[in-house]
Amino acid sequence: MTKDAQMIPPGWDYNPATWSQRIPIVILALIGVLIAGYLSLYQLELIDSVWEPFFGDGSVTILNSRISHILPIPDAALGAFGYLVDAVTGVIGGQGRWKKMPWIVIVFGLAVGPLGFVSVMLVVFQPVLFSAWCTLCLASAVISIAMIGPAMDEMLASLQYMQRVKRSEASTWKAFWGVQSEIEKVN
Repeated sequence: MTKDAQMIPPGWDYNPATWSQRIPIVILALIGVLIAGYLSLYQLELIDSVWEPFFGDGSVTILNSRISHILPIPDAALGAFGYLVDAVTGVIGGQGRWKKMPWIVIVFGLAVGPLGFVSVMLVVFQPVLFSAWCTLCLASAVISIAMIGPAMDEMLASLQYMQRVKRSEASTWKAFWGVQSEIEKVN
């Protein structure tokens, strides 16, 4: 079996941890950092206005809403941090990280998935609670949602690997942290 074939999870047709799978997610996350960072500058009152080409005062309404300031940190700043975590965890590790570094893949998946869910909820809140829309908030939500599928593929591969580790009676704890001797027991 070739080294590339060994990187494909059992039962899969492709490796969800290849760079061609992850780089688009990382690029989207970096765009998300820029958008959310810009919006947080407005929420932190470091800039006086926010760009809004379609919805009049919609962005101002949304960015100053009670939901956006429910925590001590503006929601856009939390979004920027979340996107940064997505980008950083997306670049850590090689093409075999789904089995060599399950911990980072699971952190990656947990960072991407909930951020996407929160984005969807915030989009729903815009018209329902505030009768307004925010263009850059919508763009951020689209980015979050676009990242979910590919990130969940890789997380699923890692979770399946961890299930195989458990069935083999190797140490799931050591395999989770990528201890080579445990990886070899399952291969």
